[in-house]
Amino acid sequence: MSKRALLEVIALGPQDAVAARAGGADRLELVTDMAADGLTPPRAAFAAIRAAVDLPLRVMLRAADGFAAGDVAALCEEAAALRAEGADEFVLGFLTPDGRPDLDAVAALAEVIDGCRWTFHRAIDRAADRDALRKELSGAPGTAGLDTYLTAGAAQGVDAGVPTLLAEQARTAAGEPGYGPRILVGGGLGLGQLPALRAAGLDAFHIGGAARPAGWSAPVDAAAVRTWREALDQPVVQRV
Repeated sequence: MSKRALLEVIALGPQDAVAARAGGADRLELVTDMAADGLTPPRAAFAAIRAAVDLPLRVMLRAADGFAAGDVAALCEEAAALRAEGADEFVLGFLTPDGRPDLDAVAALAEVIDGCRWTFHRAIDRAADRDALRKELSGAPGTAGLDTYLTAGAAQGVDAGVPTLLAEQARTAAGEPGYGPRILVGGGLGLGQLPALRAAGLDAFHIGGAARPAGWSAPVDAAAVRTWREALDQPVVQRV
């Protein structure tokens, strides 16, 4: 029997969190300002969501749209405040102007979150060299907590990224250096893509807009999340 696939849902506030849990989400990614593709939420928002649900919460550490780290000292202050509030899982990831991982920014934040588990987000989809990014991050100072890559496989989204996702999952399954972290598929993900991804062994999925049929101005819809939960709970048809 295959293990239950992880379903992560973006939450902006307690109402989202409660609906996502009701629909069968396993974990939430907490952000604010989706117009900027998700920034660090206020401490008060984290506290309210933490009080509303008992799901694992991964909190975004990102100050502005794009993949530059920006004011790292200010971001470290935010991270420290969130840690003091009880946050213990995070999402981060920064690139240098030439598309390499910003190891200095990552190390600075990793020191503040001090061993907490974290996701390197879709900055990987904008990297100059995905394989090189993984290998540079593997074993770099402060990256011991890196356990997940959130990726569509391509900057354009999952439709374009499926071949890359399948290839990287094969390298993860083979235990290649740099490919230890779990792949969390997200970025234009559709229900119709799940069977092929699951058959290849991918077992973690991330949705945002798909959980909000009425758009980002409306809250998470529990029924929409349930549709994804039920799809992920279907038996996996293995590739021959």
